[in-house]
Order: sequence, then C-alpha cells, then structure tokens
Amino acid sequence: MTAKMVHCNINVTDLDRSIAFYHRALGLEVQRRRASQDGSFSLVYLGDGQTEFAIELTWLRDHPQPYDLGENESHIAFTVDDYDGAHARHAEMGCICYENTEMGLYFINDPDGYWLEILPAHRRPPAAAN
Repeated sequence: MTAKMVHCNINVTDLDRSIAFYHRALGLEVQRRRASQDGSFSLVYLGDGQTEFAIELTWLRDHPQPYDLGENESHIAFTVDDYDGAHARHAEMGCICYENTEMGLYFINDPDGYWLEILPAHRRPPAAAN
C-alpha cells in the first residue's frame, strides 16, 4: 500500500476573512469550493499552485463561536523563497506569534488562531543528535 497526502482540514469562523488571510499571508488561491444544499456547511480548498496538497477550510453555520484549539501544538509548515520578505509582510500584518531566530523559523497565526510555521526554502537540516 502507498499513501499520498492530499489535504488537511481546519475549521474557520469567517470563511471570507480566512480566504483573504491565506491569500495575503501565503499567496494561497481557492482551488475549489463545495457547499451543502441546506447551507449548513461550506468547504473551500486552498492551494499553492506548486503542489497538489491543499488546506480545506470548513465553515459550519451552527458553530459561530471560536474553536477551542487546546494547547495548539499542531501546525502547518510552509517554506518561502524570500524569508526576509515574508517576515516583513507578516510583521506588517501583525500575525507573527512566535519566533525562534536560533532555529531560523517563526510562526504566524491565522484569524482563528491556527499556527503556521514559516521556514526558508533552503534551510539546513538540524544536526543529528548523538
């Protein structure tokens, strides 16, 4: 058996706000949409135009309150070809929530509080532990 990753899902409280954030912060574009006939949910798949992997944004009509993300240890990682430029944009947007300069990475959070890791595209892997 072989498996291929195709998407990950996150639930959002304001679909348009989330689409705008992911487009501005990371350049992601809407790949496809799906909505229930009764209006109880909408799905929007965002892609980077380079890979087949997508983020599925799910909006649920009957869940208007913020989502409980627990300790929010899960995250989605992105590499960027212009790390300094991305950092400047994210700083201007006010969405940097954690930075580790020693490791050369930082995290931004989306409008619902999900963490997104930002890595330079040509990053050296960490040294192996002995």
